[in-house]
Amino acid sequence: MNRPSLIFATITLCAMAGCKAGPNYKRPVVATPADYRGGLAPDISPDSKATPLGAQKYSDVFTDPVLQGLIAEALKNNYDVKIAADRVLEEQAQVAITRSAQLPTLSVGAEIEPAGQATGGSATTTGANTSHTSYTTVLGATAAYNLDFWGYYRRQTEATRAELRSTQWAQQATYSTLVENVATSYYQLRTLDAELVITEQTLDARKQSLDLTRKLEQGGAESLEDVRQAEQLYYTAQAQIPDLQRQIEQQENDLSLLLGRSPGQIARGEDVANAPHPADVPVGLPSDLLERRPDVRREEELLIQANANIGVARAAFFPQLSITGVAGTVSSQLKGLVDSKNFYSYGIGSATEAIFEGGKLTGDLHLAKAKHQELLDTYQQTIAGALRDVSNALVAYNRTREDREQQEKLVVSATDAVRLARMRYQAGSTSYLEVLTNDANLYSAQLTLETARQQEALSLVQLYNALGGGW
Repeated sequence: MNRPSLIFATITLCAMAGCKAGPNYKRPVVATPADYRGGLAPDISPDSKATPLGAQKYSDVFTDPVLQGLIAEALKNNYDVKIAADRVLEEQAQVAITRSAQLPTLSVGAEIEPAGQATGGSATTTGANTSHTSYTTVLGATAAYNLDFWGYYRRQTEATRAELRSTQWAQQATYSTLVENVATSYYQLRTLDAELVITEQTLDARKQSLDLTRKLEQGGAESLEDVRQAEQLYYTAQAQIPDLQRQIEQQENDLSLLLGRSPGQIARGEDVANAPHPADVPVGLPSDLLERRPDVRREEELLIQANANIGVARAAFFPQLSITGVAGTVSSQLKGLVDSKNFYSYGIGSATEAIFEGGKLTGDLHLAKAKHQELLDTYQQTIAGALRDVSNALVAYNRTREDREQQEKLVVSATDAVRLARMRYQAGSTSYLEVLTNDANLYSAQLTLETARQQEALSLVQLYNALGGGW
């Protein structure tokens, strides 16, 4: 190996083995509790050896086949999912662009010049009847390499890769949120369906009661006031139907958007009352959220990026080293291009060091450190928020079942109260006001029960999402 080649190889190896300015990333120490608040509530076992809820597939959590199909369709066609995938592709391209600064560049070129320009003499030969110009052909190649001795370019690539991973975790968060939104929207739709059925049944019962009251009034057994009260009950229920139908169609449109469809009808599956609500839910350990929650992972990648940017800012204080090699051949005749005596080559090395930039380098370093501290606080805040989400979801999961059970008892009691009031009214032992009051109470209790069932179903959806499930 000749001396220039040896020098080039030595510098290259030094650059490849060179240090990287700035701190290497270490995950911050985060104090997580031993268990979740609400995790020790009855029938909820945080220490279960079963697969944690957040690690289960959505098809194992939501057993309604129709809902499973809707979620699968949304994951395929939803616009937010497509946009998230586009962003990942953008970041992958950006990584390739940034990484290219670490690699040598090579360019080739050719020039044809008048020979006089190449040699400094006359390029024209004149005869009696002719004149012509001779030309010189130059073929050359240039190679350049920025020596990354201080890790300036490697830290930039490290930062860009971290940004790519943060975008990928944002994509996973999109999946998780979409699963939650589809399940939530579906259960809300099924609740509206149930409320419409209850209202139609209530309307039929009130129509029968109104017909009976009118007959009694015509026979002189009841007053016109009783008829008007019966009409109020009937028309109140009748007015609810178009409003519920409006809400159902709008809910279908909202769900269609999540599915990537044009507005239209949505298939129906099981009633909300049959939605899964297992008594024992394995929630895992709070420390699992650091690995499972997409939003937590995304914030950590942004923190890694900020850490790498500190290295970029530090490396800017050191000299930037580069080498350039040029080789080629020159000849006034094409056949001379391959003649060894016409070959030429030389190398250039350069070092650039900033002497005065008005405090820019120091400012860049301070900015990078401040940004790192901000993202560290954001990372810790996100973890705290995740712990809050799980605790709130656990409380809701346990309490909504209790609420639903009490509402079921209330509906049973209100149903019997209406039956007894109508029997007394038909027997003439009470006024229609008692029937009106008990009937209104029953209708309200039935609607409240459906809301309680919806909240019970949604509590599992929220717990699944809070534990990092769905992606």
